[in-house]
Amino acid sequence: MLRRRRVKRTRAGTYRIELPTEERDLLRHLLPQLRELITAPPEDPRVRRLFPTAFPDDPEKEAEYRRFMHEELVASRTTSIDTVEASIEAKELDEAQAAAWMTSLNSVRLVLGTMLDVSEETDVAMVGDEDPDVQAYALYAYLSLLLEELLAAADR
Repeated sequence: MLRRRRVKRTRAGTYRIELPTEERDLLRHLLPQLRELITAPPEDPRVRRLFPTAFPDDPEKEAEYRRFMHEELVASRTTSIDTVEASIEAKELDEAQAAAWMTSLNSVRLVLGTMLDVSEETDVAMVGDEDPDVQAYALYAYLSLLLEELLAAADR
């Protein structure tokens, strides 16, 4: 089955994004949840992949890194969420908006992947309907596909 791309790079360098209302509503619903997680304490295991350990063998350097960088990382991700929320109904995105979409989509994917314990070996397509997390895996797959389309468009 041939699938139509929802994200295309225009000759002007913008990104034409064709998402149905339901998909935009889904993103609109996910973004406040992401914001809440990003601003949660950094020890929250769900955000482990958003704020990975920089110095796993040196607790002192790690504490210093977190002290200096954590708020900047939170601010950057929050700004990306703000940008996506402001452009959620847009039919075209500029370069900065597209980058914010990529950052936010990937952040949701990372949180969801952490919660589902997704790894390189996980084949999301093989999750059966009887799995209690089948909807979460479907969401993960959708976000991965949309992110992949944005990245592919950026490479054109």
